Amino acid sequence: MRLAMLGSAAGGGYPQWNCRCRVCALAWDNDPRVRRRTQTSMAVSADGESWALVNCAPEILAQIQGLPALQPKALRHSPVASVLLTNADIDHVAGLLSLREAQPFTLLATPAVHEVLRASAAFDVLAPEVVTRTPVELGTSFDLVAGVVAEIFPVPGKIALYLEGGDIRAHGEVQTAIEGEQTIGVELRAGGARVLFIPGCARMTDALRARIEGADAVLFDGTLWRDDEMVQAGVGTKTGRRMGHMSMSGEEGSIAAFAGLDVGRKIYVHINNTNPALIEGSDERIAANRAGWEIAEDGMDIVL
Repeated sequence: MRLAMLGSAAGGGYPQWNCRCRVCALAWDNDPRVRRRTQTSMAVSADGESWALVNCAPEILAQIQGLPALQPKALRHSPVASVLLTNADIDHVAGLLSLREAQPFTLLATPAVHEVLRASAAFDVLAPEVVTRTPVELGTSFDLVAGVVAEIFPVPGKIALYLEGGDIRAHGEVQTAIEGEQTIGVELRAGGARVLFIPGCARMTDALRARIEGADAVLFDGTLWRDDEMVQAGVGTKTGRRMGHMSMSGEEGSIAAFAGLDVGRKIYVHINNTNPALIEGSDERIAANRAGWEIAEDGMDIVL
């Protein structure tokens, strides 16, 4: 099984277009310690010919241009056979609007996420006679792409910000660790390998810990280094917990949560522009690496 990281940043990418926080400033100034990143999406294949996308970032066209395996081989052709969505966040679904040139593929998501897409007329550009919208249920296995079997499972999270409503956004009254169809993880199996892709997670649970145990690789939510990171950086008022994301560090962070688990490779994805772990040689990057974590980059290839 081959996994290709098309993008590895959280919403807004890195550097964020309107941000000059300490970490973004390094990228704008072309500091060699950081690498630019697009928003998180991943391609997976068992044979190198037929591919599935897991999430579809706004930069999907540039991401396809950067990976020859996803580029057309005939007059009207695409190796992309399917797209699987882990939630309805803008940075995970907006790229679908760029895949509107009458190219057949299967769009897979939970019924709740399909309902969100149906409620927006913009997504009607994916004509139903061309793009097959297939609901997938939690806890069931299905063929994602030739040779790759997937299973989706709930992880603690929250609904997309734009679905919260004005009063909730203003006052912060929203459940941020609910489990259901709105935020899922994906288990991928091929050739004896087992990989988990979990780009958003609000907290560790016993069920999630049991699923992670023994995986060959886990690509996990690396949005923030610390819960109040955006507040401390002066770029926002929301904590990681409020946004439905675990932090990397701290007693309730993912580094601590994974300690003692038997995992082949631990890779952070969906990394926010404020996260100092983006900086090579930073104390935070060193701490993550010492704990056995890799920091995903655009173009990263994982072969299992």
